[in-house]
Amino acid sequence: MTLYRAILQFTEGGPAVTGEWVDNDTAARSTYKAWVGLYTTDPAVVVQFVAEEDDGVRRVLRKWEVDREVITEPGDPL
Repeated sequence: MTLYRAILQFTEGGPAVTGEWVDNDTAARSTYKAWVGLYTTDPAVVVQFVAEEDDGVRRVLRKWEVDREVITEPGDPL
């Protein structure tokens, strides 16, 4: 089972607002995209779309920071 998270931080390393969905990446992706649209006019904001597996492996699929998106999973559709 995979846990998908959308994570919003107003400063890198700061407190986070997190949404979590079990085996439903569609809702997490939608939240990630909405947060990017709403909050990334401030260059300090970091938004991440993360997948965590049962075995503890954590993958950052996408990350928005300082006016750019970092895609860490090649071929990941958004």
